[in-house]
Amino acid sequence: MKKCVCLIGKPNVGKSTIFNKLIKEKKSIILDEPGITRDRVYGTATYKDKTFSLIDTGGITTGSAFFEEINIQAELATDEADLILFIVDGKNGLDSTDYYIRNMLLKTKKEVIVVVNKVDNPKRQENIYEFYELGFPTIMSVSAEHNLGFTALLEYITKDITANLNEYSDIPRFCMIGRPNVGKSSLINALLNEERVIVSNIPGTTRDSIDTKFMYDKKEYIAVDTAGMRKKGKIYENIEKYSYIRSMRAIEESDVCILVIDAKEGIIEHDKHILGYALNAGKGVVIAVNKWDTITNSNEKIKEWKEKIKQEFQFAPYINVVFLSALKKKRIATLMPEVLKAYENNSKTIKTSLLNSVITEAVSLNAPPSFKGKRLKIFFVSETGTKPPKFTFQVNDKSLIHFSYKRYLENKIRENFDFTGTPLIFQFKNKSEE
Repeated sequence: MKKCVCLIGKPNVGKSTIFNKLIKEKKSIILDEPGITRDRVYGTATYKDKTFSLIDTGGITTGSAFFEEINIQAELATDEADLILFIVDGKNGLDSTDYYIRNMLLKTKKEVIVVVNKVDNPKRQENIYEFYELGFPTIMSVSAEHNLGFTALLEYITKDITANLNEYSDIPRFCMIGRPNVGKSSLINALLNEERVIVSNIPGTTRDSIDTKFMYDKKEYIAVDTAGMRKKGKIYENIEKYSYIRSMRAIEESDVCILVIDAKEGIIEHDKHILGYALNAGKGVVIAVNKWDTITNSNEKIKEWKEKIKQEFQFAPYINVVFLSALKKKRIATLMPEVLKAYENNSKTIKTSLLNSVITEAVSLNAPPSFKGKRLKIFFVSETGTKPPKFTFQVNDKSLIHFSYKRYLENKIRENFDFTGTPLIFQFKNKSEE
């Protein structure tokens, strides 16, 4: 596992802004259709070829109504983080909430850096000494708004990290995600053909994400079993909340996510939410309908189920579906080929010349609509990232792009290049932008 760094503090001290600065991007919502939960917990930061996991937590507030949430945040830091960044407000100074959080963090026995945000002038820099009252020896100042102090902060965070910290960093990872008791552990056992993971019909048996290394077609892979992800409103026990967080972390650190659906129970709204977590994280995705042995006339039902999935997951029509039974070990062989296809497509690069030819033809077939007398012009497009593939368009005015035309361009790219199983990111920049 990567080193894990957790951001904690009261509301409005700039935790989320600092989080975005450290991961060097705003966490993009890849899909904006209704039904996709956009909560993001984990990110991955890279500095000088060193990587670490980052958790952005909610603002901690003193008050009895939030007592449970305060304790969840504290135990999250204790349980997950190797290093805690205690974010405080360099403009308004300390208050009783900061001291309350200080007392919580002292009990964790973890290393804490007090990060004083909003330090953007010499006077505020002189005032950072008051924050030593919190009792932590390491104080660092930043200005998230003006991008100041982050080099020193990153140097400190990564000082004890070696490049390629994870010995399995080059091995493709895929994780099973889904609601409790849909058969994720059984599916991994069937795939590995041995009983490596505890299997039970009691929902919630798997509390932690479990990594298993295995060989397929003479190559190494890592399969990750995760705890069942309940709806947030149905998460009662603290330990289940931690399991939920660990599942989110497993998604973030995997290359492909396999959404497991129970054929007996059918598709429910929360299945869409869980798929949304994987897509928003930019992961390759495969849908596995498990317990297919319980379906009568199963061969005839496949067509009906495919149509149902197409309707329920219409925001992601590019995802392939397999139907299998982990218990009976039937149709298990259909899974890995789709996982590998999603993995390869998630990492795929397209030649710039081919990409521009496709977009030029698309524009000639269907020109962008005009808006207030102006029309979008696309000058150039290139693939500027992978995992997931990211396409950057140079245009005359990015405010003219409409979501329907963006979808049209995506469809044209998918028609010409196989991106089955992976979301795509589209970025539009004015030609004058760097």
